[in-house]
Amino acid sequence: MSSRKSWTIPYVIFSAVFVILPLLLIVVYAFMDDAGHFTLGNFAKFFAHPEAINTFVYSIGVAIITTVLCILLGYPAAYILTQTRMKYASTVVVLFILPMWVNILIRTLATVALFDFMNVPLGEGALIFGMVYNFLPFMIYPIYNTLQKLDKSYVEAAQDLGANPMQVFFKAVLPLSMPGIVSGILMVFMPTISTFAIAELLTMNNIKLFGTTIQENINNSMWNYGAALSLIMLFLIGATTLLASDDKDHNEGGGLW
Repeated sequence: MSSRKSWTIPYVIFSAVFVILPLLLIVVYAFMDDAGHFTLGNFAKFFAHPEAINTFVYSIGVAIITTVLCILLGYPAAYILTQTRMKYASTVVVLFILPMWVNILIRTLATVALFDFMNVPLGEGALIFGMVYNFLPFMIYPIYNTLQKLDKSYVEAAQDLGANPMQVFFKAVLPLSMPGIVSGILMVFMPTISTFAIAELLTMNNIKLFGTTIQENINNSMWNYGAALSLIMLFLIGATTLLASDDKDHNEGGGLW
């Protein structure tokens, strides 16, 4: 029991009980009806209901908008932090990452209170703002880590060859920072698809995302249909991950993967 392999036993048990078993239960329930018989009716029910499909498509749209906004806001922030030689640059980085240390539900409740104080109506705009606010640090951190580890000799070589600052950025810095961008996209897009608390709180439950639909079905004891919806979402997340893994160096992105 003193071998290194023995130290992995607790992790294997934990993964089996809390990761593999729940996933297997989702698969089993998704292909079963209320009587316990095999069926594809749960998936047929989803494709037969335009409302469920519209919610699914709308959730993807919200996730794409959130991800794009996080890139537009997060990349410049990460780039500036790595380029400037501020005395307290590390402190500024911690301030960007600090929201990740607070529970996402608490942050969302604080956002609701802030909007209420400023008399800002809750709705789609508040939803997008809340999504970006909650997930922006997950975009900044991997990009910052990638840029921080960037070999400066590539930039110097591009400058020596006569490239102007714009060419240096778009032909050297941006391509080399793609692993961090890919990691950031995955870390923002995937949780945005499945979240439901942010949508419920920032829209007063007037706008439903796909995660909300899953939660409502499970809360109403519609386990089989809820499991089928969860499996569809897992397929989407898995497809997104596989597409992103085409980048050979994505494992170097950000240190969070």
